[in-house]
Order: sequence, then C-alpha cells, then structure tokens
Amino acid sequence: MKNRRQILAQSAALAGVVATAGWLPTTALAYSKDAFEAKSVADALKAVGAGAPTESKDVTITGPDIAENGAVVPLSVATTLGGVKQLMLLVEKNPNAVVAIFNTSEFVEPNFTTRAKLGQSSDVYAIAIMNDGKAFFAKKEVKVTLGGCGG
Repeated sequence: MKNRRQILAQSAALAGVVATAGWLPTTALAYSKDAFEAKSVADALKAVGAGAPTESKDVTITGPDIAENGAVVPLSVATTLGGVKQLMLLVEKNPNAVVAIFNTSEFVEPNFTTRAKLGQSSDVYAIAIMNDGKAFFAKKEVKVTLGGCGG
C-alpha cells in the first residue's frame, strides 16, 4: 500500500510530464507580465489586448462597501455574458492595478472570488474581456479604514 508521500511524488511527476509534453491548454499557461505590472486600468487593458471598456449590467462585482482592514479585502467577479475569454479584477489606486486575471472558456463558469490588498479607498473594477477583444465592466467603490499596501 502506497503512503501519502509516494502518491504526492507520483502526482507531481505526472503533472510535470503533462506540462512538458504540451498536453495542457495554452490558456492554462498564459501569463501577462505587462498586465500585472500596469499602473492604471487603461494600461492593464492594453496589455491584455482589450479595447476601452463599456459599462454592463451583465458583469458584477461584489465586495464590502467598507473594508476595516485593507490587507485582506474579499472580492468576487462574475458575468452572464457568453464568449468571455478573461475576467479581471483591478484596483484603481493600487501601485499595480491588476489584482487577478481569470482565464475562462465555455467549460468554466465565469464566477471567481479572491482577496486583495487595497492601500487606500478606491474604485474596484470587474472587467470581462470577450473573445473578440471587447471589454465590459462593473465598478464598486470600497472604502478602506486601515491600509493594506504599507499603510
């Protein structure tokens, strides 16, 4: 009978073989360094190849109105739109605007939750990037009482 360590080692080895053999979809390996280093919402959208976003009721963002601790702010992004390539969470006044980029497909429900650091009160954006490059957004103001980015 195999022990837990042997199973974990074999699983890690199998994952390495799958990754190096090219069996993972390219979207699973996609990473946009320029987007994560962007200082503004507009620069982040440009880095992922999206156009100027249009506000849409089909994109939703949820989070607290007031975050007592900016170091750990729960945020969720979702959309009912079809043909979504990526969902992004951005914080306008953070040193780097992008909090998260979620790659989606027709097999993935476009509904994600994460936690973010907010250094100060700011507008937070949920942006849906479509397969054709169009972008749709929702925004929410989150007020921070105790800063999270060195505050």
